[in-house]
Amino acid sequence: MGQIVLMDEPLSNKIAAGEVVERPASVVKELVENAIDAGGTSIEVRLEEAGLSSIRVTDNGKGMDTEDALLCFSRHATSKIGNEHDLFRIRTLGFRGEALASIAAVSKVDMQTSDGESGGCRIRIEGTRLVEQEPAAYRRGTDITVSQLFFNTPARLKYMKTIQTELGHSIDYMNRAALSHPDIAFRLVHNGQEHLRTSGSGNLLKVISDIYGPGTGRKMLAFEGESADYEVSGYCALPEVTRASKNYMTVLVNGRWVKSYAITRAVIDAYHTYLPIGRFPIAVIDIKGDPYLTDVNVHPAKQQIRLSKEPELCALIRDAVRRAVSGAIGAPAAKPPKEARPKTEQTSLWHQRERENRVMPENGKTVYQPASHSPEVRVENHETSDSGAANGNSLPFPATEGQVQHSETRRQPTAQIISDPPVGKEETDTPELVDGPEVQEQQLEEGHTRKVPFGELEVVGQIHGTYIVAQSTDGFYLVDQHAAQERIKYEYFREKVKRADGNERQALMIPLTFHYPADDMERIRELRGTLASVGVEMEEFGSRTFIVREHPAWFPAGSEEEIIDAIVEQALTERRTDIGKLLEETAILMSCKRSIKANHYLTRADMERLLHDLGQAESPYTCPHGRPVIIHFSTYEIEKMFKRVM
Repeated sequence: MGQIVLMDEPLSNKIAAGEVVERPASVVKELVENAIDAGGTSIEVRLEEAGLSSIRVTDNGKGMDTEDALLCFSRHATSKIGNEHDLFRIRTLGFRGEALASIAAVSKVDMQTSDGESGGCRIRIEGTRLVEQEPAAYRRGTDITVSQLFFNTPARLKYMKTIQTELGHSIDYMNRAALSHPDIAFRLVHNGQEHLRTSGSGNLLKVISDIYGPGTGRKMLAFEGESADYEVSGYCALPEVTRASKNYMTVLVNGRWVKSYAITRAVIDAYHTYLPIGRFPIAVIDIKGDPYLTDVNVHPAKQQIRLSKEPELCALIRDAVRRAVSGAIGAPAAKPPKEARPKTEQTSLWHQRERENRVMPENGKTVYQPASHSPEVRVENHETSDSGAANGNSLPFPATEGQVQHSETRRQPTAQIISDPPVGKEETDTPELVDGPEVQEQQLEEGHTRKVPFGELEVVGQIHGTYIVAQSTDGFYLVDQHAAQERIKYEYFREKVKRADGNERQALMIPLTFHYPADDMERIRELRGTLASVGVEMEEFGSRTFIVREHPAWFPAGSEEEIIDAIVEQALTERRTDIGKLLEETAILMSCKRSIKANHYLTRADMERLLHDLGQAESPYTCPHGRPVIIHFSTYEIEKMFKRVM
């Protein structure tokens, strides 16, 4: 007798559900996408116990008649595609016909729906088994409740994270949905407390403000671009508004939230030299294109897609964002520090589920996660120009207070510039934000950086041999002397590298020797042609050694070995070897090593010359590593600090 048998439908559905339903947020995603595809303009999600106890999604879409309502829980049943040709022009979020069947396989489902004509019906399903079907009066739309998720798969239930973490994933998705469909009114309620509400006005900037707070909304820059195949638009934050995680960048393709390393990389590259190391911007990138150019049938979650002409699309996005950012760069205003909140305990979903009385903490306010570390104004080591990367959480959107672990910060006696701006009440209490007055679009588009009148600056003095103090009619400025000269020399070396003749070499009396492990040796052998194109000829000398007998004439004397080592390391690190990027990194390295350091006292003439040269720079407001060069204290801000104005 043969050993291979067909699995029965309940078993196969449970197995398939493992791919589609990973956690409560997966159910929220699938049900909300169905509501969007049904044409809903108002979608409400209600969660109990982070969705593990109950998930209810209500919409005002087109609904279903009784026949469709019964069929929709069958595997591979869908209204989105009818033949294989439809697979290449998908404009809906769902199409696989697996979501409802997978959800019903691991939970208890109660659905009421009506198409507005047939009167409506109610269906109850428990673990793929139809329990109840009856006519029910209901308005046009669908109301579906998923309860006791994973009741028949206890192993999956046991490995759920804390309530705050699971809720955070659902909040994350709902915010992405709101960003991708600003014309739909979304509402998210957890244990009776509202965590998100959008108006559905179609104003993307208003949605960004609803999610991140008006303070962040006012610092967003609009961008747009167009090619023969794609149209891109959206908003990106000023360089002073950064986060420790790339997850604050939302990529949308034809209304679908997707994850794309290439596109997020293009956005980061557009901020080149404007962002501190380890910090990332907030951005919403909306891409429109022919469905034939996209393949969304890659993974059941439909978050990974394949794009035709992806390099051209990335170049379009990079150029559009760069134009917006470079046109708005200025000196940031100084801000007083904020104290972090204390840590709060987290509650395990598994242990919480086993308790008879399942209660969420009463304090369920929505907060924004801070970076683990906030860089201070005082510079400990200017030689590296490294701001330090904070450990970011994978959830870029608001979660409950218990999810966030705050680091303690010292109160500074002076004003400080913070890469991750401290959030005030307007950016932490989402319910108050939503219920408050609407943010006017004109208010959101106000500028928050100031172009510095370098020609009017008068040098006042120097602080700690590190910062230059200058004044003008609009207040005073603090200038980081190392970062300022680093920017000046970076632009000088960048142009020198571009104009350099690759054939102009400087021979070394004593060759430089470089030792590498065996795996790096193999990679360097492959890269020798690329390295030679930037003037670095690597010659094998033994089993794990290369020697260099000459170098480009534009290398500064005394830094040859360090620069060559950095170029090789950059080539080994990058996935794709880019000659232009190698030269760029070389210019950055040379500018850093040859700039004045902290605790170096300058004469007034030196300071005046430095400010003059900085004013001639193409982008004088950040060093090549993205740290601010100059900070502005307006006269009004100073008077306000001294209570001269209220």
